[in-house]
Amino acid sequence: MFRLLKAHYHKPLLVFALLALWQLGVMLFQVKEYIIPSPLSVLARIFVPEMAAKYHWLKHIYATFVEIFFGFAITAFLGVFLAILISWSRFLRGIITPLLTFFNSIPKIAMAPLFILWFGYGIIPNILIAFLIAFFPVVINTVTGLNAVEEELLELVRYMNARKWQVFLKIRLPNSLPYIFSGLKISTTLCVVGAIVGEFIASTKGLGFLLKDSQAAIDTPPMFAGLLLISVLGLGLFGIISLCSRALMPWQKAE
Repeated sequence: MFRLLKAHYHKPLLVFALLALWQLGVMLFQVKEYIIPSPLSVLARIFVPEMAAKYHWLKHIYATFVEIFFGFAITAFLGVFLAILISWSRFLRGIITPLLTFFNSIPKIAMAPLFILWFGYGIIPNILIAFLIAFFPVVINTVTGLNAVEEELLELVRYMNARKWQVFLKIRLPNSLPYIFSGLKISTTLCVVGAIVGEFIASTKGLGFLLKDSQAAIDTPPMFAGLLLISVLGLGLFGIISLCSRALMPWQKAE
């Protein structure tokens, strides 16, 4: 029982201890707020209504959430779909793989001016940047999982006259689930990075835009608050993917 309680509560206690040390260090060394603000000052910018009203948090959080969500949704769908095409046909693999390698070698930030030219400032360029940054690990991991099937098992089902689509749906796809979810977990972080990078370059709202705007005003507390909220969005998406992986793969023990 003690071990169970310890497993559930040691992480929040650790976070609280780190925040307390941070607050104490800022007070003892009298660090100026524009260099490192105290945790209380950062949290006040979010939760004290008089201070929070200045930053319009809900508007910026919503914009960033939409960019991350749709960037990830497109990444997951197209990443898995392209991986299936690559694994299904040698002909398609010969066409798609060089194109993927070419697009992955292009610096994603270099695409931002084109997206601004084509779509203007707003959410769509940021979604596209998030997608371009995040989709490659999903494709690679899924292809690896679809091909990581024991040859003896494939020979057995071929001997039983199983059709190609049956082998794919009943053997290759279930076998690839751990690889798919590994790629999706990586892409959650990359989607957050892509959305924030896009907001730095081509946006008038979002947490990334607020960070840039606060930096120009040398207003450090909302910058830390923005970083905190970005981390919460990323951790929330990662947690959802982890729950989905446990639901779809109950045979695997949680790490």
